[in-house]
Amino acid sequence: MPDLGEILRRLRSEFDKFMRGPGGRTIRPSAVAAIVGALLLVWGLTGVYTVQANQEAVITRFGAYARSESPGLHYHLPAPIERAEFVSVTNQNKIEIGDSPDESLMLTGDENIVDLSFAVQWHVSDAASYLFRVRDPDDAVKWVAESAMREVVGHSALIPILTNGRGEVQSQTLTLMQKILDRYHAGITIDAVQIQTANFPAEVVPANQDIARAGQDAQSAINDANAYRNKVVNEARGTAAKIVQDAQGYREQVTREAQGQADRFNQVYAQYRRAPAVTRERLYLETMEKVLARNHKVIVDAKGTTAPIILPPSAFSSSAATPAAPAPAPPPAPPAAAQGPNQ
Repeated sequence: MPDLGEILRRLRSEFDKFMRGPGGRTIRPSAVAAIVGALLLVWGLTGVYTVQANQEAVITRFGAYARSESPGLHYHLPAPIERAEFVSVTNQNKIEIGDSPDESLMLTGDENIVDLSFAVQWHVSDAASYLFRVRDPDDAVKWVAESAMREVVGHSALIPILTNGRGEVQSQTLTLMQKILDRYHAGITIDAVQIQTANFPAEVVPANQDIARAGQDAQSAINDANAYRNKVVNEARGTAAKIVQDAQGYREQVTREAQGQADRFNQVYAQYRRAPAVTRERLYLETMEKVLARNHKVIVDAKGTTAPIILPPSAFSSSAATPAAPAPAPPPAPPAAAQGPNQ
């Protein structure tokens, strides 16, 4: 096994020979220059650095901002002249607010209290501003987020926050946060604000459940009333449509009948102009036929008589020939008129 002490003595001897030369009395300048050059080379190589794809390098010269470098292989003057700080500019950062009652309980615009928790996603957009403009950027984002959310909630009603108004609250909070951070020159971009939970405080949950049930009952009553209204309205519309259709049908009927009568009159008038006497006679006979159609009397109008002879219908019935029920005697009349029915 080699002796460690012997190895060290040999190394020291070789170093003395390199530094002092063969005589061993004085140090050689060339040896000193070589050592100094080697040290300077090693020191200079410490300035070589690589920036990853998701990073941005911020170079400071004697502690002051000098420049920013994009991903790739770069060089800066060795420390302590220049230093490089690497900041992730593409990774998504996330903070959650509302874990404790001090953070989650907020006063709404209609003087109610809401128990709200939310999350904020953000990334670094300017590495130099992120490092030098704000002392603690992560805490700054959290404080700005809580302040902005409280301001937006303070101008909003409780029910929209609990139901369908969350999107508007989130949008307004994101806009307000970005405006504040830009005013601070924080070099941070807010990507999203998402409300995770929004509820009534635990102490008033039973009372609000009763209110919700009452609201549901009221909505159910409104729905029933609307259904009844729609039924009545539809029935009324159907009845009205039927009446209109009947009226239109009656109008059409009357119009056609009137038109038919007018056409018939025009036809009769045309015949009358051709033969007035014959037409008058025909009209007289048709009129008398209509008038006497339901009359239970027989009228004989014979030539040579001064007045028509009116006979009762029983005179021509079959019962007149029955001996048990003789027919009453006819009223006296001239002989020629008595033979009228036999003609």
